Amino acid sequence: MEKGSVSIHFVAAALNGAMARGMEPASILRKAGIDPSLLHQPSARVPVQAHATLLRIVAQLLDDEFFGQDSRRMKVGSFALSCLLALEGGGDVGGALSLLCRAYNTIFDDLRVAVRRDGRRAALEIAPTRPGHRLPVFAVETLFVYMHGIACWLARRRIVIEEACFPYPEPAHGAEYFVLFSTQLRFSHDQCQLWFDAETLSLPVAQDRRSAKTFLNQAPENFLVKYRNPDGFGRRVANLLRRRPPPDWPGADEAAGLLRCSPATLRRMLRQEGTSYQAVKDRLRLDLARQALARPELSIADITAQLGFAEPAAFNRAFRQWTGTTPARYRRLNGLPP
Repeated sequence: MEKGSVSIHFVAAALNGAMARGMEPASILRKAGIDPSLLHQPSARVPVQAHATLLRIVAQLLDDEFFGQDSRRMKVGSFALSCLLALEGGGDVGGALSLLCRAYNTIFDDLRVAVRRDGRRAALEIAPTRPGHRLPVFAVETLFVYMHGIACWLARRRIVIEEACFPYPEPAHGAEYFVLFSTQLRFSHDQCQLWFDAETLSLPVAQDRRSAKTFLNQAPENFLVKYRNPDGFGRRVANLLRRRPPPDWPGADEAAGLLRCSPATLRRMLRQEGTSYQAVKDRLRLDLARQALARPELSIADITAQLGFAEPAAFNRAFRQWTGTTPARYRRLNGLPP
């Protein structure tokens, strides 16, 4: 999500470790600027910044940047050291991720992570260290968000997840996975993997210790949104579009003119960042759609018009393509009337 919100399910999961130690959740939530009553509203969402603040508070309280999800703590500072170690991985993203996995496998007791290559595809993989041990859902979610976010940062581009496999049934907040991970999801799978184009592993590392300082200062908020290059054309296009309502969004050629470049240059620069003009528009529309769908007073027809679609059927097709589900089902999954 370019700008956006986080499901209350993730908020509740982040609190579990603190509650297991007898800490009172309401006071923690208030420190993060989150209304504790939202925990009882399944469809509630909180701003990304508030959730990031909550994660920092919980990590400090527990001295655990993995929030009590492993039998060994990921002590505060471990995440930064792991990222810095990854930069010593030999110059390409594959080498950096291999070093990151070694660092994580030193930190954690209950799980192991690896990079797997299979032909044209590669995967980030999580597996329990003990046969039959079930990893907490939030542990898988958190670690995959960490690892994918670091990979995108290392390459300085968004890495598309072609398929995401999880060893547990679809959770109640499964609709979030379409945005967080991929539209191609497999639950109750025998593996726990995020699959992507193997050529990504050969990309040069586009970061250094100086840029790492900025990256780490922005964590974990920068993991809760899809990676964006803060200086890139994708960000410039998104900022341009946000200044207008969706029905008034310009076409790609007009947008290029407004950004003082040729259409060919815009296409090339976006392609180098792993995106396209249409993809930027789709991400923004999806975020606006999810915000609107959380408001029960808005009908599907209302949302269709707000987003600039000609008819509800067109909105339904687009939303299904983006998320793998329909707007009505998305509402039902979040406890709202369709």
